[in-house]
Amino acid sequence: MLSRAFTKPRRSIKDGGDQQSKSGGGSIYEYEDMVVGFSDDLPLISCIKNHEQDHKVVGIQMMMTMKEVLRSSVGVMGESRLGITEKVVLLKGHVFAVKRFRKVIVGRSDFGRRVERLALVSTKCDFLVPITAYLYTKRIKFVLYHYYPMGSLAQLLEGARKHGQTALNWNQRLKIIHQIAQAIGFIHLESTPPNDRSNMQMNIHGNIKSSNVMLNVDFSVRLSDYGFVQLAENVEVSDKPPPAAVENIYIYREELCQKSDVYNFGIILLDILGGSNLKRGFRKCILENKAEIREGQLEFFEFAVEGKERKRALHILDIALTCTNRSAECRPPIDQILLLLEML
Repeated sequence: MLSRAFTKPRRSIKDGGDQQSKSGGGSIYEYEDMVVGFSDDLPLISCIKNHEQDHKVVGIQMMMTMKEVLRSSVGVMGESRLGITEKVVLLKGHVFAVKRFRKVIVGRSDFGRRVERLALVSTKCDFLVPITAYLYTKRIKFVLYHYYPMGSLAQLLEGARKHGQTALNWNQRLKIIHQIAQAIGFIHLESTPPNDRSNMQMNIHGNIKSSNVMLNVDFSVRLSDYGFVQLAENVEVSDKPPPAAVENIYIYREELCQKSDVYNFGIILLDILGGSNLKRGFRKCILENKAEIREGQLEFFEFAVEGKERKRALHILDIALTCTNRSAECRPPIDQILLLLEML
């Protein structure tokens, strides 16, 4: 029974209710009443300084306006309780992603200070998605940031599993694991300057899940949505959430603390290692059959791995189980996890 559960392809994690839309679905009609309702166009507020980017990119983003961005949307990339993420194609083919929030929890000034603080911190880490600009109006609030054509880790794993394929080999998965941990490690060491007025907990991500792990063409990682849970409130998008969302009430932690970041990182590890259907009792099932998994009597890993690589994969499974301990006090800090990963 356990072997069948581990080897049968499944639908991937939806990470707390994220929904991926069908490609090609535009959203301009959803905005049309908003666009028409504004007599004057509004410029986006830049988060990029001239010394941080080349002048061409700075020039393009400095000219962006609300109407241009809303009318340039070519499709919904994802949806969560925080809001909707869309792909926008601007003049000269420049492509960005827009996170449009459902219910912002701070006023205009605090929103601006928080986004600008997040943008500044993100420029200091190679594993965080850079923020380009933002807009705050009475009717619409959004953040504009870099777009990654490879999409998210969740999309990649789900797409392969639907066709019974293996999306990534072991080395690629190990690289992704290392870089996610490095991104979290960078965030957890962040501190808020004494004179900073953003009133944010800068040393917490708050929304770590596979749909927020963006991939470059070389399978390097950029972690998105850093700090966004401190901008907007989670809003239920349906009276009847899909089954995957119900499961994730159990497996996803929403508490704004580093221990929850570690727990959610552990869920990503389990997804990368052995499949996506992490429903209630899945962790207990692994623990009860860990000896059989270690001896190879039960198949758990969804990729080919043998010898030293298998031992490394088993070590990461141990890390994942420790990270997802029900007791927050028993979960290791991210710096300890990074040391364990470096030893592999």
